[in-house]
Amino acid sequence: MSAIEILIYPDARLKKKTIPVKEITTELHSLLDDMIETMYEARGVGLAAPQVGVNIRVIVLDVTPRKEDEARKHGEPELIELINPEIVSFEGKVLAEEGCLSVPGFSTVVKRYSQVKVKGLDRHGKEVELEAEDLLSRTLQHEINHLDGILFFDRLKGLKKQLYRKKIEKAFA
Repeated sequence: MSAIEILIYPDARLKKKTIPVKEITTELHSLLDDMIETMYEARGVGLAAPQVGVNIRVIVLDVTPRKEDEARKHGEPELIELINPEIVSFEGKVLAEEGCLSVPGFSTVVKRYSQVKVKGLDRHGKEVELEAEDLLSRTLQHEINHLDGILFFDRLKGLKKQLYRKKIEKAFA
Protein backbone atom coordinates (compact mmCIF):
# COMPACT_ATOMS: atom_id res chain seq x y z
CA MET A 1 0.00 0.00 0.00
CA SER A 2 1.10 3.52 -0.67
CA ALA A 3 -0.43 6.94 -0.55
CA ILE A 4 -1.34 8.57 -3.86
CA GLU A 5 -1.17 12.25 -4.74
CA ILE A 6 -4.55 13.96 -4.31
CA LEU A 7 -5.50 16.17 -7.26
CA ILE A 8 -6.09 19.81 -6.39
CA TYR A 9 -8.71 22.05 -8.00
CA PRO A 10 -8.72 23.33 -10.77
CA ASP A 11 -7.32 20.05 -12.19
CA ALA A 12 -9.72 19.22 -15.05
CA ARG A 13 -9.87 15.52 -14.08
CA LEU A 14 -11.92 16.51 -11.02
CA LYS A 15 -14.73 17.73 -13.28
CA LYS A 16 -15.07 14.55 -15.40
CA LYS A 17 -17.93 12.09 -15.00
CA THR A 18 -16.50 8.67 -14.16
CA ILE A 19 -17.17 5.31 -15.77
CA PRO A 20 -18.60 2.25 -13.97
CA VAL A 21 -16.30 -0.55 -12.84
CA LYS A 22 -17.00 -3.59 -14.98
CA GLU A 23 -14.72 -6.11 -13.29
CA ILE A 24 -13.25 -6.58 -9.82
CA THR A 25 -9.49 -7.12 -10.26
CA THR A 26 -6.34 -7.23 -8.16
CA GLU A 27 -5.51 -3.79 -9.58
CA LEU A 28 -8.82 -2.49 -8.21
CA HIS A 29 -8.01 -4.00 -4.79
CA SER A 30 -4.63 -2.23 -4.89
CA LEU A 31 -6.32 1.05 -5.79
CA LEU A 32 -8.77 0.66 -2.88
CA ASP A 33 -5.88 -0.04 -0.48
CA ASP A 34 -3.93 2.99 -1.75
CA MET A 35 -7.01 5.23 -1.57
CA ILE A 36 -7.62 4.16 2.04
CA GLU A 37 -4.04 4.90 3.02
CA THR A 38 -4.21 8.25 1.21
CA MET A 39 -7.48 9.20 2.92
CA TYR A 40 -6.11 8.38 6.39
CA GLU A 41 -2.78 10.10 5.72
CA ALA A 42 -4.64 13.26 4.59
CA ARG A 43 -6.92 12.99 7.66
CA GLY A 44 -10.00 12.98 5.46
CA VAL A 45 -13.31 11.19 5.98
CA GLY A 46 -13.78 10.19 2.34
CA LEU A 47 -12.00 9.94 -0.99
CA ALA A 48 -13.23 9.28 -4.52
CA ALA A 49 -11.16 7.71 -7.30
CA PRO A 50 -11.18 10.86 -9.49
CA GLN A 51 -9.47 12.73 -6.64
CA VAL A 52 -6.43 10.49 -7.23
CA GLY A 53 -6.66 10.70 -11.02
CA VAL A 54 -8.57 7.47 -11.67
CA ASN A 55 -11.74 7.86 -13.76
CA ILE A 56 -13.85 5.06 -12.24
CA ARG A 57 -16.80 4.91 -9.82
CA VAL A 58 -15.06 3.99 -6.56
CA ILE A 59 -15.17 5.67 -3.14
CA VAL A 60 -13.80 4.99 0.33
CA LEU A 61 -15.05 6.52 3.60
CA ASP A 62 -14.44 6.39 7.30
CA VAL A 63 -16.35 8.88 9.44
CA THR A 64 -14.94 7.53 12.72
CA PRO A 65 -14.30 10.55 14.96
CA ARG A 66 -10.69 11.70 14.84
CA LYS A 67 -10.31 11.17 18.59
CA GLU A 68 -10.49 7.47 17.80
CA ASP A 69 -7.41 7.51 15.57
CA GLU A 70 -5.70 5.22 18.06
CA ALA A 71 -8.52 2.66 17.72
CA ARG A 72 -8.21 2.87 13.93
CA LYS A 73 -4.53 1.90 14.21
CA HIS A 74 -5.60 -1.24 16.06
CA GLY A 75 -7.87 -2.51 13.31
CA GLU A 76 -11.17 -0.97 14.39
CA PRO A 77 -12.03 1.53 11.62
CA GLU A 78 -15.56 1.93 10.33
CA LEU A 79 -14.26 1.73 6.80
CA ILE A 80 -16.64 1.69 3.85
CA GLU A 81 -15.50 0.81 0.33
CA LEU A 82 -18.05 1.19 -2.46
CA ILE A 83 -17.77 0.33 -6.12
CA ASN A 84 -20.36 1.82 -8.50
CA PRO A 85 -22.27 3.51 -5.65
CA GLU A 86 -25.59 5.19 -6.32
CA ILE A 87 -28.14 6.97 -4.18
CA VAL A 88 -31.42 5.04 -4.44
CA SER A 89 -33.53 7.09 -2.02
CA PHE A 90 -33.26 10.20 0.10
CA GLU A 91 -35.24 12.42 2.43
CA GLY A 92 -35.01 15.67 4.33
CA LYS A 93 -32.62 18.57 3.94
CA VAL A 94 -29.82 19.81 6.15
CA LEU A 95 -27.26 22.60 5.98
CA ALA A 96 -23.73 22.00 7.28
CA GLU A 97 -20.15 23.11 6.79
CA GLU A 98 -18.25 21.10 4.19
CA GLY A 99 -14.73 21.04 2.78
CA CYS A 100 -12.73 18.82 0.44
CA LEU A 101 -9.26 17.29 0.23
CA SER A 102 -9.09 18.52 -3.40
CA VAL A 103 -9.88 22.12 -2.38
CA PRO A 104 -7.62 22.52 0.67
CA GLY A 105 -8.19 25.45 2.98
CA PHE A 106 -11.75 26.14 1.84
CA SER A 107 -15.12 25.22 3.30
CA THR A 108 -18.66 26.53 3.12
CA VAL A 109 -22.18 25.63 4.18
CA VAL A 110 -23.78 23.20 1.70
CA LYS A 111 -27.34 21.86 1.52
CA ARG A 112 -27.58 18.05 1.39
CA TYR A 113 -30.18 15.37 2.01
CA SER A 114 -30.37 14.52 5.70
CA GLN A 115 -30.79 10.79 5.02
CA VAL A 116 -29.85 8.62 2.06
CA LYS A 117 -29.96 5.00 1.02
CA VAL A 118 -27.00 4.00 -1.15
CA LYS A 119 -26.29 0.78 -2.97
CA GLY A 120 -23.09 -0.45 -4.58
CA LEU A 121 -20.61 -3.31 -4.50
CA ASP A 122 -17.94 -4.16 -1.95
CA ARG A 123 -14.38 -5.11 -2.94
CA HIS A 124 -15.50 -8.71 -3.51
CA GLY A 125 -18.37 -7.81 -5.85
CA LYS A 126 -21.06 -8.44 -3.25
CA GLU A 127 -24.00 -6.00 -3.34
CA VAL A 128 -24.10 -3.62 -0.37
CA GLU A 129 -26.93 -1.34 0.72
CA LEU A 130 -26.42 1.39 3.34
CA GLU A 131 -28.89 3.65 5.09
CA ALA A 132 -27.13 6.74 6.36
CA GLU A 133 -27.77 9.99 8.19
CA ASP A 134 -25.67 12.79 9.68
CA LEU A 135 -21.98 12.84 8.68
CA LEU A 136 -22.11 9.47 6.90
CA SER A 137 -25.01 10.65 4.71
CA ARG A 138 -23.20 13.91 3.89
CA THR A 139 -19.91 12.11 3.13
CA LEU A 140 -21.58 9.55 0.86
CA GLN A 141 -23.29 12.35 -1.09
CA HIS A 142 -20.05 14.36 -1.30
CA GLU A 143 -18.01 11.43 -2.61
CA ILE A 144 -20.71 10.28 -5.07
CA ASN A 145 -20.85 13.88 -6.36
CA HIS A 146 -17.11 13.56 -7.12
CA LEU A 147 -17.93 10.58 -9.35
CA ASP A 148 -20.16 12.90 -11.39
CA GLY A 149 -17.57 15.70 -11.60
CA ILE A 150 -19.36 17.84 -8.99
CA LEU A 151 -17.36 19.62 -6.29
CA PHE A 152 -18.93 20.81 -3.03
CA PHE A 153 -18.99 24.48 -4.07
CA ASP A 154 -20.83 23.54 -7.30
CA ARG A 155 -23.85 22.89 -5.05
CA LEU A 156 -24.05 26.55 -4.04
CA LYS A 157 -26.64 28.77 -5.75
CA GLY A 158 -26.54 32.06 -7.63
CA LEU A 159 -24.27 34.89 -6.55
CA LYS A 160 -22.87 32.92 -3.60
CA LYS A 161 -21.65 30.23 -6.02
CA GLN A 162 -20.07 32.80 -8.37
CA LEU A 163 -18.28 34.64 -5.55
CA TYR A 164 -17.06 31.47 -3.88
CA ARG A 165 -15.77 29.99 -7.18
CA LYS A 166 -13.87 33.24 -7.93
CA LYS A 167 -12.33 33.20 -4.45
CA ILE A 168 -11.16 29.59 -4.92
CA GLU A 169 -9.91 30.16 -8.48
CA LYS A 170 -7.94 33.22 -7.33
CA ALA A 171 -6.33 31.20 -4.52
CA PHE A 172 -5.29 28.35 -6.83
CA ALA A 173 -4.26 30.50 -9.82
